[in-house]
Amino acid sequence: MTRGFYIGRFQPYHEGHHAMVERIAGEVDELVLGIGSADQSHTERNPFTAGERIEMVTKATAPMDLITYAVPIEDLNRNAVWVSHVQSMSPRFDVAYSNNPLVVRLFEEAGVEVRQSPMFRREEFEGTEVRERMAGGRDWEELVPGAVVDTIAEIDGVARLKQVTDTDSGEA
Repeated sequence: MTRGFYIGRFQPYHEGHHAMVERIAGEVDELVLGIGSADQSHTERNPFTAGERIEMVTKATAPMDLITYAVPIEDLNRNAVWVSHVQSMSPRFDVAYSNNPLVVRLFEEAGVEVRQSPMFRREEFEGTEVRERMAGGRDWEELVPGAVVDTIAEIDGVARLKQVTDTDSGEA
């Protein structure tokens, strides 16, 4: 049995993430989805809480033929020990998936196999684009799975994002 690990901020979980998970599903039996920057919320860059993001990824991946575990990973800001931090917060995994050069480097230096995958329509499916559309009152729903649209509606996420975007600094 092979278990993979894929980390993202998932602010929000969008179709680009979903395409990556679908690709990974063909290579592993189980997948750990690391909810990065889990300690961040209610800002323009990180509007959603870790719990809300766990709900998004869990509901969006539920129909897939893949066992998934969503785990929150708080920021550490100490790159030299980041991988051991991730491993301490996560079920055991055999291979990590990332296209982030720093993340790839850190996992490789820790002796973890890393697989990269071409990004899916990166210019369109990007969290910044989704958040900018939400804040600007433009169509964003087509960029995320239906389960994510539902979760964001339940938490009034668009109004939250607009409100935190309107503050002087986005900081409390």
